Amino acid sequence: MIEDARVLRAGFVPREVEHRDPEVNHLSSVLEPITRGEPADTALLTGPSGAGKTCIAKFTVDRLRQRHLDVEYQYVNCWQNHSHYRAAYRVLEGLGRTVDIHRQSTPRDELTERLRDYAGSPVVVVLDEVDQLDDKRLLYDLHAMPQFSMVLIANREEELFAGMDERVTSRLTGGERIRFDRYALDELVSILEARARWGLEPDAIHRAELERIADAAAGDARVAISVLRTAARHARDDGADRITEENVSSAVPEARAEVHRKSLDSLTSHQRALYEVIEARGEVEPADLYAAYRERVDDPKSDRTVRNYLQKMAQYDLVVAEGTSRDRVYRLPERLAAV
Repeated sequence: MIEDARVLRAGFVPREVEHRDPEVNHLSSVLEPITRGEPADTALLTGPSGAGKTCIAKFTVDRLRQRHLDVEYQYVNCWQNHSHYRAAYRVLEGLGRTVDIHRQSTPRDELTERLRDYAGSPVVVVLDEVDQLDDKRLLYDLHAMPQFSMVLIANREEELFAGMDERVTSRLTGGERIRFDRYALDELVSILEARARWGLEPDAIHRAELERIADAAAGDARVAISVLRTAARHARDDGADRITEENVSSAVPEARAEVHRKSLDSLTSHQRALYEVIEARGEVEPADLYAAYRERVDDPKSDRTVRNYLQKMAQYDLVVAEGTSRDRVYRLPERLAAV
């Protein structure tokens, strides 16, 4: 049934991408100056989760490196590495410049100096979930270093620039924007067909089941691939030679729960505190939510930062914001509140 499990993972970068040629071409043209020894403009990739932003960034940079040996590349997930120190450390780690760094005692400024002193091949730094950075001065620092070119990935440009230092904003607003929209149903089916062709035995799933998966995923490739993987696992455990409609139906809620768990595990301590308040209260107004959040953490963030956190969590379907700014309430999605 399953011939290559790697293909059925959301983080897998395929040999060819489906329905994103304009985005690939745009990003390739932005990065092209690197091949002439010149810094590239900053590229900002925005769009909803599951729209292919991370996959396209990795695919495009990998293709660039296949054609040009003298290009380095480092990927940093800023949701997992949300402090200036940790994000800078990850960049240096990818360049082999962290051997003598003691993470408990090395000052942040020393990491910045090491980045500034780097004199190797040009480096493309992909900063995913970049709006999650607590201190966006790292973007200012990297932008000022000609050896680094940045690809920034965020759901919405508004969250990235909200509350950002004016110096950083002025540096980044001139970058290239590449917008990603949700996949249409037929596009998701094509993506799933390719994953099934590479990862499953021939005829392991029929198009009707792929269409059911795509319809359930509602334009989110991350969810669609998770459903396909879960359905394949169910069919394998049943000893079947193909994925049935029943396998898909049972896989949908399980796969969504898996995606939810992964998103929940990625939350920062502050976001987790907000989530726990909403989970405990069932439904809560902003003022009460902020007050309860401040009681749970030692160093509460500003109201603006908290609003950005909540917007991010809503984009990943972890919370629901209902009503206008005057009568807004936050709650968990119904299927999660019922669990």
